[in-house]
Amino acid sequence: MRRAKTLILIILVTSWLGSNSPGLAWGPEGHRIVAVIVQMNLTPQTQQRVNALLGPYNSIAAISSWADDARVDFPETASWHYIDIPLDENKIDLASECPQGNCVIAQIEKSEAALKDPRTSEADRRVALKFLVHFVADLHQPLHCEDNHDKGGNMVQVVFFGQPSNLHAVWDSGILRHIKPYGNQLATELAQRITPGQRQQWVKGTIEDWALESHWLARNIAYKRLPQGATPELGEAYLEAATPVVEIQLEKAGIRLAYLLSQALQ
Repeated sequence: MRRAKTLILIILVTSWLGSNSPGLAWGPEGHRIVAVIVQMNLTPQTQQRVNALLGPYNSIAAISSWADDARVDFPETASWHYIDIPLDENKIDLASECPQGNCVIAQIEKSEAALKDPRTSEADRRVALKFLVHFVADLHQPLHCEDNHDKGGNMVQVVFFGQPSNLHAVWDSGILRHIKPYGNQLATELAQRITPGQRQQWVKGTIEDWALESHWLARNIAYKRLPQGATPELGEAYLEAATPVVEIQLEKAGIRLAYLLSQALQ
């Protein structure tokens, strides 16, 4: 166990330099839903190559939250889960918002490049795959692509259906837990309703374009729909506005991740 942990540390330190900024992610439920959608959209060839990297006892769903768990031992990876685009901005300034590549956009690109490079060791490819699976999902959580001087909504205290919470937590897991059905059944229903036209349209653009989509949703839905008050009370009206956003972002994350994997594991 100690040797395995040491190996992971060596891989992370030598291949994935990061910062010490804090960050959160979709809850495990959201990451599993994205993983199920990915599995339903992988080609047999790509699935075979994923299986070869993960081994017989793992799956995309099983490793979908690995990058969150890794932060406990490797806090330098925390800032890789998000990018702080000022809420009132309409463009991304990577120089100031992604210093030294310490943001989710740069880390997705780095993971993808590592998977594509035939010189990358198998151990490093496995780590890159785990990061890519997680970070593409994170990119589609709107509050991972904005900042309103409140740590991505973590400092915005709210009451969500009578329970104290914060805006970031509501978007990580709170909304998802109010969507019925739940879990794998929801993932299957979301995957089955995606049309061929949506698949073709959603994979267009760059990682930055996808981040700006999330940023727009953060500004125009997550924040704009907040009720007035020092501690906004969020209920059915907010849930009704947010649910379609959460669902389509999970769908887009699954389709886009499947596409990136097909490109990286040719």
